[in-house]
Amino acid sequence: MILFDHSPISIEDVNAIARGEVMVMLSDAADFREQISRGSRFLEQLLEEDGAIYGVTTGYGDSCTTMIPADLVAELPHRLYTFHGCGLGNVLPPEHSRAVVAARLNSLTMGYSGVTEGLLEQLTLLLRNDILPVIPEEGSVGASGDLTPLSYVAAVLCGEREVYYQGERRNTAEVFEAEGIRPLRLKPKEGLAIMNGTAVMTGLACVAWERAEYLSRLATRITAMATLVLDGNAHHFDETLFSVKPHPGQQAVAARLRKDLHAGEPPRNPDRLQDRYSLRCAPHVIGVLEDALPWFRQFIENELNSANDNPIIDAEGRHVLHGGHFYGGHIAFAMDCLKTAVANIADLLDRQLAQMMDVKFNHGLPANLSGAQGERRAINHGFKAVQIGASAWTAEALKLTMPASVFSRSTECHNQDKVSMGTIAARDCLRILQLTEQVAAASLLAVSQGLELRLAQGDITHEGLGEALQSMVAAIRETSPHLLEDRALEGDLRALIDQIQNRHWTLYPDETYPEETAP
Repeated sequence: MILFDHSPISIEDVNAIARGEVMVMLSDAADFREQISRGSRFLEQLLEEDGAIYGVTTGYGDSCTTMIPADLVAELPHRLYTFHGCGLGNVLPPEHSRAVVAARLNSLTMGYSGVTEGLLEQLTLLLRNDILPVIPEEGSVGASGDLTPLSYVAAVLCGEREVYYQGERRNTAEVFEAEGIRPLRLKPKEGLAIMNGTAVMTGLACVAWERAEYLSRLATRITAMATLVLDGNAHHFDETLFSVKPHPGQQAVAARLRKDLHAGEPPRNPDRLQDRYSLRCAPHVIGVLEDALPWFRQFIENELNSANDNPIIDAEGRHVLHGGHFYGGHIAFAMDCLKTAVANIADLLDRQLAQMMDVKFNHGLPANLSGAQGERRAINHGFKAVQIGASAWTAEALKLTMPASVFSRSTECHNQDKVSMGTIAARDCLRILQLTEQVAAASLLAVSQGLELRLAQGDITHEGLGEALQSMVAAIRETSPHLLEDRALEGDLRALIDQIQNRHWTLYPDETYPEETAP
């Protein structure tokens, strides 16, 4: 159970909600409920006193100088989500929709948005009943909030548009009627409070962070396996060596590699002093991501646990504070940086994979790691096409690393003249993660095949392989058999990608040094 109150929640909490692993509840604590009610009562009092409140008694954005007639104020929030119903592109999958709703709910529980308890209850009800807004990906510039995608959350609260429900895409009104849920009639500030925030980019950033953290560990395990396949030198990961360049994440990666490779043992080929960079410098590549993860966590969780709409309602001080907390600059910067670190992992694994295919560099293994024997070797091509595919996925990942945050566009009659592009950055990051996970799946097939070929040739023993790497090969073989004769590998790859994204394998569970990477 995750309780929504004034307490901060974590990236892990959002992802547990996103995967449907936990129930959620809105706090019944009297002080929490009173703070929420105080904000909405303050706004009602201002309305009775005929005060001018942005987005409540005025139009939105550049239309803030347009005063709304009193008899139309109640209609204004519904107009807001209606005219923003222009999202395009693919729709967010249910997991991402849950993350978005959780992020928006948590921000509104800070008590500075002027919403009613009823709105918070309705958001909680969506998560508890797994009624999830269908949200198009495209249409947010990441300042003035994720207006267009969050309009789909607002509309669903009011019984409109579409939802995911029981594995289907359904009309919201029909689902509400079946579940006995009463559509909301939004209070004057509530449409703005839902839509004028960073929940889409922040929810997606939580998903991206967790996938990147797992990918860092998986890339380390693949590197250990590739080191043995390529007859590499584990002394490149020596503890004393890494003590003189004390980036803690980089040191953690080297320690994981030492553990996997029994690094105290002499190399099989002592005459080759140095491996190529994709092996020797792997901790320096993966370590950048590992060292950056705590920093990204700080950015994401600060945003997650903030009031990020406009205006901010300070009921205790009796102020309506106009500002720009909807601006997604921190998430944009974190996602632009994270996607670059992740794309470098794709490039690293792709280079390792290329070495394993090539008889000029793989130190005695068959071309393309083919398992075919005798004259049948002539018609079998092993992982040749898989390596081509991995190169294509890597190229696409690298192409997407151009920072979205520098492409600000002036919008909305130049009112929104500097915008964050945070949601685009988060979407780019998720796409790069997908591509890199595809490269990782290809690499898992190759290193498992390569280790089995080394064992068959007598170059290594099962004891030399070690328990962790033996278990990893066995786990891969549960999904993808050894490639003796060529076969189409799309199904194997898709199954492995699914396992990666669901963190199917427990990697480095007994390590004692992750706290060194904490900020």
